[in-house]
Amino acid sequence: MQVPHEYGLVILGHIGCIFTLQYLGSEVMRARRKFGVFYPDMYAPHSNPKAREFNCVQRGHQNALETYPAFVFCNAIAGVRHPLMATTLTMAWCVGRIAYMRGYATGKPDLRYSYGGTLHWLSLVGSVFLAGTVALDFLIGFSRE
Repeated sequence: MQVPHEYGLVILGHIGCIFTLQYLGSEVMRARRKFGVFYPDMYAPHSNPKAREFNCVQRGHQNALETYPAFVFCNAIAGVRHPLMATTLTMAWCVGRIAYMRGYATGKPDLRYSYGGTLHWLSLVGSVFLAGTVALDFLIGFSRE
């Protein structure tokens, strides 16, 4: 098996994901100061009058962390055969995650998809699909040997 030289773009894309996740985390830290939610509390207690606003920001970040492992695994596998498409999906994931957070951070959870937040789900589904085609390529290729 040979990895295409364009796979370097896939790696750079995933480095971009790290910066995206750090940005989302910084938004939570900013919200902690703004709404008075201190460590070790992950979410604001119900007694905090700004609990909903803070918890929405926290959920925007937490949702990214919950889905990132599946995305990065499938996208990295997809990049073995489809490096340019995988890189495009990674950029879409980053943009979609920031858009999702911006909508969620309004304090109105229904707005999490209003700014383009659906884009990250499309990039996850696309990466899963492409990873599946790579798996089939391997299976078919190995069965011929």
